[in-house]
Amino acid sequence: MENREPVNDQMRVRKDKIQDLRRLYNSAYANRYERTHNCLIAQALDDGHKPVVLAGRVISIRQFGKLIFGHLQDFHGKMQFAAQQSVLRDKFDPLKRLVDIGDYIGIEGEVFTTKKGEKSINVVKWKFLSKALRPLPEKFHGISDPELRLRRRYLDLVMTPDSMARFKKRSKIIRAIREYLNNNGFYEIDTPILTGKASGAMATPFVTHYNALDMNVYLRIAPETYLKRAIAGGFEKVYEFARSFRNEGVDSSHLPDFTLLEYYVAYWNYEDNMVFTERLIRHVLMEVFNDVRIKYGDTVINFETSWPRISFRDLLLQDTGVDVYECTTKEMVLEDMKKEGIDLSDEIDIEKASRATIMDQLYKKMSRPYLIDPVFVIHHPLDLSPLARRNDENPKVADRFQLVVNGWEIVNAYSELVDPVDQAERFRQQAQAKAEGEIEAMEGETDFVTCMEYGMPPMSGWGMGIDRLVALFTNASSLRDVVLFPLLRPE
Repeated sequence: MENREPVNDQMRVRKDKIQDLRRLYNSAYANRYERTHNCLIAQALDDGHKPVVLAGRVISIRQFGKLIFGHLQDFHGKMQFAAQQSVLRDKFDPLKRLVDIGDYIGIEGEVFTTKKGEKSINVVKWKFLSKALRPLPEKFHGISDPELRLRRRYLDLVMTPDSMARFKKRSKIIRAIREYLNNNGFYEIDTPILTGKASGAMATPFVTHYNALDMNVYLRIAPETYLKRAIAGGFEKVYEFARSFRNEGVDSSHLPDFTLLEYYVAYWNYEDNMVFTERLIRHVLMEVFNDVRIKYGDTVINFETSWPRISFRDLLLQDTGVDVYECTTKEMVLEDMKKEGIDLSDEIDIEKASRATIMDQLYKKMSRPYLIDPVFVIHHPLDLSPLARRNDENPKVADRFQLVVNGWEIVNAYSELVDPVDQAERFRQQAQAKAEGEIEAMEGETDFVTCMEYGMPPMSGWGMGIDRLVALFTNASSLRDVVLFPLLRPE
């Protein structure tokens, strides 16, 4: 941050002003303030409209003898104000002496347009609301350090209009999704964050200790098995915006704590789910951006045309020459990779990795990055999908799809497994893989199998990384740019 004086000196001056404010107004921090408008609405008012009462942060202030110009900024925008000594009289000097950039004030006055054409407020009254002790970053440079923008997001929001606009769009995207689901008969429910089993997805969990019960518990990887329990209990369409946690690496498209939207629908299969997914995402794009095309970097991504469907096997065969149907063991997969000159040793521990993990990494490295326009990747190998329904025609694959856009997995979905015998066997296979060193293998849930034994209807479920969707839709290069307060190493 750049300032003309050392920060400590400026803070000392500002603290001295607090004493003057207390003498004049009893406090430098007001209890409340009643507004009539916000800055965006005030900008649209005709000249002569009064009274207009605004409140916000002072982001600029200029003194010209008996005249003060400044800008007030609130959540909706900013507006210029003009204060004259002849109008404010004895209230003019405190405004001139005690108000700094970063302070909050309230103003009341009449709308007028300056000679330069800028809508402004001619101030007739003002009130001090809150003193800022630290100076804001120098306006021209703002916050240039990317890490500082993450650590002090509150300053980034104040100083960077594009950042504030991105987080406003995030809220609009989530609201549009929620409204669409509600309007299509879904019910929003809550499921546990602390769980006794690390289930719901293949990932490494966070572990903590529950003192009252003297037991280790996990931060949920996904809400899946609990949402399915709700379907078994009689709900037919449920969803949850679930904060989820995976104790894994951090990069531009992965965060260990993230927002995951999951829904489940009784009597649907994965094909019904693909149709609904297209409709939902197109609706959100039109609702928020009024367009079904977006620009990410220099690439225009078109969501309008029908999205193609390609099988996991055909995609890998096309891109790597490895046939996952023919390679029924880990050793066979590795042998074919060697023939094709493919090495994954930088990505995973080959010795400990299972066949499923190797295939998954093969897909993530050799195929997924090159899928730009939306595409449904379908029919993943069964050992990659421990909670998905086995395909009736080809028992080697699951009735599953992933929606991939710009090389990112946006949605993961399948026809759900509702056969308790099959589910118990897959949990057993996952447990064996875990015992052999596969740290991401899913942990079995006895109670979930018990629930299935009481009967579950056919259903299809769906999971979407909200942070990824927002990053894609707002042209953000990293997920941390769309999370208000990402976890960082201590300074």
